[in-house]
Amino acid sequence: MRVFVTGATGFIGSAVVRELIEAGHQVTGLARSDQAAAVLTAAGAAVHRGSLEDPASLRSGAAAADGVIHTAYIHDFSENNDAAAYARIDRRAIETIGEALAGSGRPLVVASGLVHVAGRPATEEDDAPDNPAYPRVSEPVALSLAGRGVRVCVVRLPPSVHGAGDHGFIPALIGIARAKGRSAYVGDGSNHWAAVHRLDAAQLFRLALEGAPADTRLHGVDDEGVRFSDIAEVIGRHLNLPVTGLAPAAAQDHFGLFALFASMDITASSALTRKQLGWEPTHPALLADLEEGHYFAGR
Repeated sequence: MRVFVTGATGFIGSAVVRELIEAGHQVTGLARSDQAAAVLTAAGAAVHRGSLEDPASLRSGAAAADGVIHTAYIHDFSENNDAAAYARIDRRAIETIGEALAGSGRPLVVASGLVHVAGRPATEEDDAPDNPAYPRVSEPVALSLAGRGVRVCVVRLPPSVHGAGDHGFIPALIGIARAKGRSAYVGDGSNHWAAVHRLDAAQLFRLALEGAPADTRLHGVDDEGVRFSDIAEVIGRHLNLPVTGLAPAAAQDHFGLFALFASMDITASSALTRKQLGWEPTHPALLADLEEGHYFAGR
């Protein structure tokens, strides 16, 4: 297939590009800079210049493809972030791609996040609730294309998509531990993070592109839930720092903008996804990946 990939040079998207090429697909990646274009060329992908904020580039990239994988999103954890604006950009991007694919039956695979269900692991059958505090709209916008002749699939990803080159939550926690002189967790640390290795996630995106039914929700989850205290313990051991619990009131002072993420309890099952697509993660789980040491080398 000729596959158009947004976010093609990102941590997840670059793994998706490699997975697709190794499976024999022809990949074109969206690139907003010369540097991104060079990365795509080196990976063996064609380059399509544009950005999420350029609907014309998205429309033409999708129109020329047999299928689209949308992994791009503006992730900004600074104090000056504008989450609502980023959600609007994402909405317009997905709608634009959907318009280009409408009536063709071609696949559109969209990355999203896991939903929270109190008291049990979330499943693929759980609807995404409206959450004004988390305005990302990738999933509902993508699924709203149902009935327009687009084979839409949403891949929900966990808080930790990990592996070499990660620049997300785990490196942030490591940096905070170094800066504060201790590796910490909130309360007794019994809250959980679901997790998946980026290479296993990339395979799931390919399988979804190739064969997921229309209007499908998939869970890219290997670890259903890793105790946050266990994550803190591994970080503390590798950095030779003490590991301590924090009162909830002290979380903001220690974690700053990451206090919410350090406290969240997100567990999820991928049983239906595995059964439906035959997906079986083969790369290291989160704690095993941390134990390999690459997260701490040269940092």
